[in-house]
Amino acid sequence: MKSKIIIAGGGTGGHIFPAIAIANALQREEAGVELLFVGAKGKMEMEKVPQAGFRIKGIDIAGFNRSSMLKNMGLPFKLLKSYFQVRSIVADFMPDAVVGVGGYSSFPVLRFAQAHGIPTFIHESNSFAGKSNRMLGKRAQSIFVASYGMEKFFPAAKLKLTGNPVRKNISDSRITREEGIASFGLNPAMKTVLVTGGSLGARGINEAIDASISIFEQNNLQLIWQTGKPYGERARQASEGKVNVWTGEFITSMEYAYAAADMVVSRSGAMAIAELCVVAKPAILIPFPFAAEDHQTVNAEYLVSNNAGILIKDSEAKNRLGDAIINLAKDDAMQAQLVKHISALAVGNADEVIAKQILADLKEKQK
Repeated sequence: MKSKIIIAGGGTGGHIFPAIAIANALQREEAGVELLFVGAKGKMEMEKVPQAGFRIKGIDIAGFNRSSMLKNMGLPFKLLKSYFQVRSIVADFMPDAVVGVGGYSSFPVLRFAQAHGIPTFIHESNSFAGKSNRMLGKRAQSIFVASYGMEKFFPAAKLKLTGNPVRKNISDSRITREEGIASFGLNPAMKTVLVTGGSLGARGINEAIDASISIFEQNNLQLIWQTGKPYGERARQASEGKVNVWTGEFITSMEYAYAAADMVVSRSGAMAIAELCVVAKPAILIPFPFAAEDHQTVNAEYLVSNNAGILIKDSEAKNRLGDAIINLAKDDAMQAQLVKHISALAVGNADEVIAKQILADLKEKQK
């Protein structure tokens, strides 16, 4: 009898791409496994998951808005509506298990499953666990984590240290630097800096790059700049006429961007860190300062403590980032040191380990 598994969560690429990696690994491990994603209506999972070849159902759910209490007035009604939507989805699909990867839609689906005796699994990508996952962890079958010391958030007996799943097109990439550079129409003779604020962009990073855009040409550097949608038009204006700059709102094939890059400027979400470790690039990390429990700073400090990254605060990026990029680009010894230490932290098969554990736990329960 083939397994039927719901994968719930999303909101950002940091939740969606690991979920897709786990789904692909489940298909490799068990031929014919039935998978269904559940995400939040209007969020990027509703586009990215079908693009990856999987079915998804949307529910009406939103997170708590810390900046505007007024916007939270409808939250109880959305939670109630999502409960009935989840009940209908579960009744129709009849899953053997539910896997939560974080994001708004993860909580109601796992909560419902736990209340009805369906085994649940959690993947916590960050080194500081979110409140929802901490609550759900008490009744989860297994909890997959990427960092040591997570017993302060979860029951120690349920923890499995797996690392974070990285997309196979990145972890298994054989794309050469020249192929990567060519895909962006840039010059292979020039050192290339990749700047990415994640799937939704990063205002602090974008403004810092905008303010120092002229330094790239002055120092014989070229730039691949993923801006996110809100900053897209402004970045196009800032880079107009500059043949050493490529800008785009979203890079679909990140394996080409990583292959092209000699160094990377990035936020420090858990998945960004996991990918940087696998591709082994010198990295300047600018944590998103408003992440829950400031977990992006914790993630970045983990790399810094291992001499595997450079940390700049978002509030200091506008004044410091330009100089930091130039200094690192000119220091080959520092680049080599960062590559050596970040590559030692890489985990390339987390998706496979997680998929095998889920299926093994299910078989054990079905005995």
